[in-house]
Amino acid sequence: MEKKQISAKPFMYPMPTMLIGANISGKPNFMTIAFCQMLCSSPPIFGLASMKTHYTNIGIKKNRTFSINIPSEEMVKVTDYCGLVSGHKVDKSKVFNIFYGNLGTAPMIQECPINMECKLVQILEFGNNEIFIGEIVGSYAEERYLTDGLPDIKKISPIIFSMDTSYWKVGGFLGKAYSVGKGFEPDKQ
Repeated sequence: MEKKQISAKPFMYPMPTMLIGANISGKPNFMTIAFCQMLCSSPPIFGLASMKTHYTNIGIKKNRTFSINIPSEEMVKVTDYCGLVSGHKVDKSKVFNIFYGNLGTAPMIQECPINMECKLVQILEFGNNEIFIGEIVGSYAEERYLTDGLPDIKKISPIIFSMDTSYWKVGGFLGKAYSVGKGFEPDKQ
C-alpha cells in the first residue's frame, strides 16, 4: 500500500497531557501542555514547549523552577479548563489543592496521581515558543498509584492528547519492553 504525504506536523502518539505549575506574584498558576518530553534519564531531564505569551512562563523564568503534574482521565474537564483560560485574566490558584516539595517554589497539584518538581536548566527559543529544559529533583505519588514502588499506568489513567485536538485514554498492555522483541526474526516476517 502506498504512503500518502500529509502535512508536516508533529504527529507524535501518544502525547501526554500535563499541567505545568509555577508561582507568579506569590500565587500558583497552571497551564495545560502536551508538547513535552523526557529528554534524559540520568540525570532526569525534561523538556516542554510553551508559547512565549503563556502566563506560566513568567513564573518559570523568575523562580527558575516548575512542576509537572500528570492528571488522570477523571480530571479531563479541569485539565482542559486550565488550557482554555489564561492566568493573565483568571486566578487559577484555588482550582486545586497545592503542595510544595524541597524547592519550595514549584507548586504541585495534590489531585494529580504523579507530580515532579523541576529546577530550570536552560531556555531555548524556537519560533513563537520557549523550550524549558528542567532537571527533575523530586517525584511524588500516593501509594494507590504505585505497583511495586513504581507508577502504574493503569492506576494513573493519564490523559492522552491527539493532534486532532481531542483527548484519549490509554489502551491495553502489549508486551514487556526490552523483552517482547527477543524472539523476532526479520527473515520470517
